[in-house]
Amino acid sequence: MQARTKINRQGRIVVPAECRAAAGLKPGDDLIVETLGEGELRLSTPRRAIKEAQLIVARHQKKRGDPVQELIDERRAEGGP
Repeated sequence: MQARTKINRQGRIVVPAECRAAAGLKPGDDLIVETLGEGELRLSTPRRAIKEAQLIVARHQKKRGDPVQELIDERRAEGGP
């Protein structure tokens, strides 16, 4: 979805209602403003930013089984309880 808006004299912008609705944003929601480059900003919720970070970490993790079971197996192999 795309819409136009303006920056007022106080530096504020209004996110059009149809854009807020499409993004699932409600009054009082916190937003993160990120600069992507000259003339470009991204707005996202903290929840969305966390999901994005989790996806980045997941791509770099080895595909493994249950980490708790692996730790138990390692300790037993070392002669632990």
